[in-house]
Amino acid sequence: MSKQMDIIPAIDIIDGKCVRLSQGDYNAKTVYNASPVDMVKRFVDYGFTRIHAVDLDGAKAGHPCNLTTLEKLAEASDDARIEWGGGIKTDNDMRDCVNAGCSYAVIGSVAAKQPELFEKWLGEYGSAMMVLGADLRNGKVAISGWLGDTDLTLDNIVSRFLPFGLSQAIVTDISRDGMLQGPSFDLYIEAQKNYPTVDFTVSGGVSSLTDIEKCKELNLRRVIVGKALYEGRVTLNELEKLC
Repeated sequence: MSKQMDIIPAIDIIDGKCVRLSQGDYNAKTVYNASPVDMVKRFVDYGFTRIHAVDLDGAKAGHPCNLTTLEKLAEASDDARIEWGGGIKTDNDMRDCVNAGCSYAVIGSVAAKQPELFEKWLGEYGSAMMVLGADLRNGKVAISGWLGDTDLTLDNIVSRFLPFGLSQAIVTDISRDGMLQGPSFDLYIEAQKNYPTVDFTVSGGVSSLTDIEKCKELNLRRVIVGKALYEGRVTLNELEKLC
């Protein structure tokens, strides 16, 4: 029998607007009319309180660029819990995001390139707030808004932080992101099996309700829904019923 699965709607932000990229390509972006604040209110109205938001400007620049937007999102509803990522590189960046109202901080580049700093944040802010962001290109971790590459595998990076309390990770298969071709199910099944104490979030490729139902059947614990939602392939009403 399938366990409860968290569905996390996504908002990608450039210049304070909702956008979606295809395979992380900043030149292949679609800008949507909906404002990020209105989207948060809609998500919460349908019962989705954990909302994944990415500061794409910040990911590219290497420091948070849309903190004013983060503040507005966090204030949009008392029930909204914003999972924020993009360009968090220093202690000051981390403090700024917390002060702006993020409930969860997604850390990618720092975890890959400055692991001691991420270890410190796990201790300082707790595993309930800190989320490892592992974006994979051909099985290796990509960094800096997917503009840079490393030699690290998912196993390398997850096992590194387990002793420091890591309990949640968002894993994105870049080749699937924004392409609406379905998630890399085997990747998540393997990760969840190898690291049962970590809650892995399926990210990238969700194209239909069928994909989300399959995640639930496979007992995957969390799934991010982005482009499929904005393009009407999945509706909030359908997601609400699934939950």
